[in-house]
Amino acid sequence: MQESMDAIVMRNVVKSFRKRTIRGEYTTFKSELLRWLRGKRQPREAGLITALRGIDLTIPKGSTVGIIGRNGSGKSTLLKLITGIYAPTSGSLEINGRISALLDLGAGFHPDFSGRENILINGIILGMSRAEVKARMNDIIAFSELGEFIDEPVRTYSSGMYMRLAFAVATHVDPDILIIDEILAVGDEHFSKKSLAKMMDFKRQGKTIVLVTHDMSAVERWCDLAAWIDGGIIRRVGRPSEVAAEYRQAVALAEAQSTVFTPPALTEGGGALPQLSAVAQPSEGPVRHLQVRLTDGRGEDVRAPAPEQALEVRVGYELERATEDVEFVVSFQMPDGRVVYETSTRREAVALSGLPSPGVVRFVVERLGLLGGTYALVVTARAARGSCTARCTFEVAATLEEQGVFRPPHRWVVEPAHEEQVGGALRQDVLARAEVG
Repeated sequence: MQESMDAIVMRNVVKSFRKRTIRGEYTTFKSELLRWLRGKRQPREAGLITALRGIDLTIPKGSTVGIIGRNGSGKSTLLKLITGIYAPTSGSLEINGRISALLDLGAGFHPDFSGRENILINGIILGMSRAEVKARMNDIIAFSELGEFIDEPVRTYSSGMYMRLAFAVATHVDPDILIIDEILAVGDEHFSKKSLAKMMDFKRQGKTIVLVTHDMSAVERWCDLAAWIDGGIIRRVGRPSEVAAEYRQAVALAEAQSTVFTPPALTEGGGALPQLSAVAQPSEGPVRHLQVRLTDGRGEDVRAPAPEQALEVRVGYELERATEDVEFVVSFQMPDGRVVYETSTRREAVALSGLPSPGVVRFVVERLGLLGGTYALVVTARAARGSCTARCTFEVAATLEEQGVFRPPHRWVVEPAHEEQVGGALRQDVLARAEVG
């Protein structure tokens, strides 16, 4: 069996929690017992809170991935699914390799045990033998820089000491996948630099690192891939600089609109940030101010098209100077950047001589054909002297339980088999076998 090249594969993962109500009035055991005997017991369950809403995410082995998004958008829930603390409500989750995680500060430590004893316990929990943990004990203690405090109960530790011990254990048990949830924000400058150097060593060894952080500069600086979670869904996966730019613009737009944030799990629509009409990358060519909109036939913006719906991709542009060699490329992509469909004016021999400025190029789609999910629409205006790219994300709303990416036009036919057709097929099969023999 061929070894998978992906460390983590999530397919349509949903995570919901049971929502419970708490009675407002004061109660006693006697009053609750009487209520129950009289058949007036109030049901405690009151629906579900959905934190993750169909996550599709693939993390290649050896990559460093930054998970970004607002507080309450589902980042920590995602990490707890990966580490096995939670189980998915539905969907599939595949992990290839030993995982070590730094989640909640001090998680997994027994407060009454010493640091040394907790190292042994955590190492065994993470899959190492007692002999392996003891062989690495001195290295872990030296890295943590706890000195004589290593034999004191961890309940006496400061938050910084907790973090040092947790990081030392997590990075010295030889994991294939390291999961970190903002824990590096705790600690002094010396240990932060030491931790970063250790993680860079992990990268050189080809380890997989998944980091949840609000530090966009850190994601842009040393992550290979970024995933933006918004409203319990993956809004976009791609190059860190591009994902961070789109995230910042969406947050700025929400602030400008004075949008009040509600945790996504508590809102029907997921508490998502406003959709952007397009995010344009800096232009180096003759085309400036590229803007992309997904509309219906009347020119109205479409937020959640259906698979059978007709659409138009409207590309607004402005030329800095007259040009004859511009090519417009339209690409429908998955959140991780995989191309679903792509074409261009050059490939289809569309004449673009004498382009007006400003102007609009319309790409008319008679039938979308995509199944339900999150997609990216990327449009590039390309010329010999440079290019300009704009993108937007959209959701396809589908009610049928189909799998895959696209929905080809089709119909079902059920009919009885005719005897002569069956006989003819058998005769052809016999002749074919005779010729081969």
